[in-house]
Amino acid sequence: MVQVRVYRISSVTEPTTGLPAKQIELVEVKQRGAQGYGAGDEGRMVQNMVNQLQSMGLVPQIREMVFPKVTMVLTESEYDLFGLRLDVNDVYDLEIRNGSLSLKKSTEGI
Repeated sequence: MVQVRVYRISSVTEPTTGLPAKQIELVEVKQRGAQGYGAGDEGRMVQNMVNQLQSMGLVPQIREMVFPKVTMVLTESEYDLFGLRLDVNDVYDLEIRNGSLSLKKSTEGI
């Protein structure tokens, strides 16, 4: 089981039928650790250089890394049958078992 966050919901046209649809992107979010540049003196040196560039506004600060997990394209009727009203930034527990995907509203946030 993994926690996923609704990253984006877009209105699209379903390619095969031409019907209005929703494209829903679910991502796994992991916090970037302080040792993301390696251990030892080299890692600290790179971390210091990146921090200086970020303080000057030349490199954006990255607080989280986003890993795509599932992208769904559902027609309006399929979305109604789906039974969940997804909103951006909602967090769900994603379970993949025996060829099926299960989404359940998470009780703890990321």
